[in-house]
Amino acid sequence: MSPTRSFASRLIGLVAVLALAVVLGLQTAPRAAAASLTQITNFGTNPTGLLMHLYVPAGAKPNPPILLALHGCQGTGPYMYSSTDFAALADQYGFLVIYPSTNPGGSCWDVSSDQALTRGGGSDPVGLMSMITYAEQHYGGNPDAVYVTGESSGAMMTNVMLADYPDVFKAGAAFMGVPYHCFATGSVRGWNSACAQGQVSMTPRQWGDLVRKTAYPGYAGPRPRVQLWHGTADTILSHNDLGEEIKQWTDVLGVSQTPSATDTPASGWTRTRYDNSAGTTQVEAYSIAGAGHQLPIQGAGMAANAVHFMGLDAAPSAGTTGALRAVAAGKCLTDPSTAAGTQQQIHACNGAANQTWTRTPSNQLTVTVGGSTLCLDANAKGTVNGTKAIVWTCNGQPNQQWQVNPNGTITGVQSGLCLDVAGLGSADGTPVQLWSCSGGSNQQWKLG
Repeated sequence: MSPTRSFASRLIGLVAVLALAVVLGLQTAPRAAAASLTQITNFGTNPTGLLMHLYVPAGAKPNPPILLALHGCQGTGPYMYSSTDFAALADQYGFLVIYPSTNPGGSCWDVSSDQALTRGGGSDPVGLMSMITYAEQHYGGNPDAVYVTGESSGAMMTNVMLADYPDVFKAGAAFMGVPYHCFATGSVRGWNSACAQGQVSMTPRQWGDLVRKTAYPGYAGPRPRVQLWHGTADTILSHNDLGEEIKQWTDVLGVSQTPSATDTPASGWTRTRYDNSAGTTQVEAYSIAGAGHQLPIQGAGMAANAVHFMGLDAAPSAGTTGALRAVAAGKCLTDPSTAAGTQQQIHACNGAANQTWTRTPSNQLTVTVGGSTLCLDANAKGTVNGTKAIVWTCNGQPNQQWQVNPNGTITGVQSGLCLDVAGLGSADGTPVQLWSCSGGSNQQWKLG
């Protein structure tokens, strides 16, 4: 396959990144300094000699979810790490990311051989499954929260893994891929020009039967949810393949071919959703107007959308206790005094009691110092920009209730405003206030 990004296309992609980031106002979390990409050897059965790199964020959750992130042709695991937002999102939400590399280096994934297209048949999928098992056994990864994503050839392999191992993955996101089995040639790493050019078209049932009867015959359990992305100007893998993927996965997941909803979440993005009878989205597809073979565009919120669809950004549950970290500043929300009415600040994290917050079942955020428990409070029930975030005697009123959102923001139930580090500050003692939600990184927080 042609490179996922040539030098010229990457330059164009960089311009697109900057433009989209300005338009959307989306920001990604900075990586924790203590975390790094680690190569792991001897991780288990590996018939094709794949390489494994693992990213463990400094703030990894206990029993963390696992994301398998697959590069495109002429890529590598470390390239996927540096050129996408998934590691930064792992810093924010505490999940592990496996970044495999093909062998020989820079080759495409095997999505064409009979071995690869069958569960346990051999080739690349078996090595990828060994990496997941290793992360579960040696890093405490949660076997009930495993996900997969990929770009180009990695998106093709995303579809293959979802088909071959539906009992392993909860969901997946494929950027610029083709349906499972569309690239079949019978040979290892074969090239299927008809599929690449969007000339292979089948009925939904035909596509679905390939998954049911070839990938894992006889499997009758639950299937992973699927998100799909494609640019309309893709000249490497035709945009037509997006429609074929939608046919396949809506049939496999038993939902209508007619979208339950269609909208435009960002300029040039057309999103269609296909829900089950309970209203849960099973298949979600994004068509990106004018985009070539360059997805996911770094900094444009595409990886964040994928992480959200898969559920890797789930908010802390009630009862979570720990530091409340300001993502941009890398510092912790701190009660500088035990007196009610004190405006809260950020300070270097030290694990002290005045930096330890608990999210209660009543949506309060409490801090206990010297045996006295106080609630985070919007001063004087304020609902305007600049309202001080203070602590006050807990009273259960709406100005003491907070939504800890999956996107990292914390909003006041009464005001709808975001908890905000004033002036984008990062110095010790910078005050914390309420402000209109802007998507800025100074409004991103991580609890626990």
